[in-house]
Amino acid sequence: METRETITLDARAQHRLYVLNHVLTGGLTAEEAARVLHLSIRQVRRLLRRYRADGSAGLVHGNRDRTPAHRIPEPIRDRVVELATTTYAGVNHTHLAELLAEWEGLELAERTLRRILAEASVRPTRTRRPPRHRSRRERMAREGQLLQVDGSRHRWFGPDLGYATLVAGIDDATGRVPGGTFRAQEDAVGYFTTFAQTADRHGLPGAVYSDRHGIFIVEQNRAPTLAEQLAGKRSLTQVGRALDDAGVAWIGAHSAEAKGRVERLWGTLQDRLVAELRLAGIATIEAANAFLPGFLERHNMRFAVPAADPEPAWRPWPAGLSSDAVFCFHYPRRVGRDNTVSWPGGDLALPRRSDGRSWAGRSVVVQERLDGSLWVSHDGLCVPVRPAPADAGQLRARRLSGPSEDRPELDLGLLAPARPPAPPAERRASRPAADHPWRRRYSERGR
Repeated sequence: METRETITLDARAQHRLYVLNHVLTGGLTAEEAARVLHLSIRQVRRLLRRYRADGSAGLVHGNRDRTPAHRIPEPIRDRVVELATTTYAGVNHTHLAELLAEWEGLELAERTLRRILAEASVRPTRTRRPPRHRSRRERMAREGQLLQVDGSRHRWFGPDLGYATLVAGIDDATGRVPGGTFRAQEDAVGYFTTFAQTADRHGLPGAVYSDRHGIFIVEQNRAPTLAEQLAGKRSLTQVGRALDDAGVAWIGAHSAEAKGRVERLWGTLQDRLVAELRLAGIATIEAANAFLPGFLERHNMRFAVPAADPEPAWRPWPAGLSSDAVFCFHYPRRVGRDNTVSWPGGDLALPRRSDGRSWAGRSVVVQERLDGSLWVSHDGLCVPVRPAPADAGQLRARRLSGPSEDRPELDLGLLAPARPPAPPAERRASRPAADHPWRRRYSERGR
């Protein structure tokens, strides 16, 4: 019984079959066939021998339907697909390859991982956008010359939980993130914490680049106050005052695109940090702040680049200043005669000076620091303060209403009791006299 075998040829094999048939019928020579097929004459002769011996099957590539020796084994491929759709769901391919190598011991190239997931119909979490024309500003030459800062409000703990704000900065020269903190809202405390972390770990930057948020700059549209008119300049916000005290210049961006480096940082963190917070089971701001330093250390090792100039530009703290005293809230006060200053919830008592002199009448600054402590500074002297004792109030004489058990001398006649009040005098009604003008008619008056 004659059996037939179906052989499927791709477009290249069909083209070779067509040319080889012309060679066998004498329509083409081997040299002409080699030029048409872009092959050497030796390769054309090999194809002719295989075609004569095996027919059309001889033109099929020998590796068809053969498993490559370097193919990832099926159990590993299944394991990767399972992890990508369960434990590491929502993680992009690059980050997934790093997590699999770090936590699962699976060393896979990103392209291999992307191909495995594509074959399993697992769609990527982030689609690749077509490139657009941009004019990118050159990086600063030295680390510490410029620090871009911003806050990002996002569902950092997953789509089912509420929003939180991550306040962080990125060095313009290296892309290193020197500090950051989670807050319920974008506020001055978040920026104070970020600046303090940066200053304590590296030093003070030359300038800070941010948006024109009210945290950094006073509203320019409002009319200046009398104090601002007398001073000839606008008053500073708490963050603006702290940067000015530290000698750090502030540069305000007029658009989000102008501070593109920190904006791109949010795209990276909203992908990678969200995934790692979920894997660590973190759902609170306090736990996220404890997790953040270790994550930023790994992030900087992965994404930071060397600066063009290896000499850093971070500046040390000026003499007599510290991050705790500068990056906090300052409130001017005048000391009263009892060496206290007013404060919401009660006055604050200033301790005795080392020289024995009084604080009374002096203009001081109350510092409300990030740890909740209160300090007072004046002429380079900074001391902690405590709540003042409650005011005893003014004592007044009270009227005795009668004998009392606590004062029996009233009953013994030793002290005369108070006289009873005199009864009110009887009031008699008064009537006008008979010749009084009220008793005459209006027409008769004046006669």
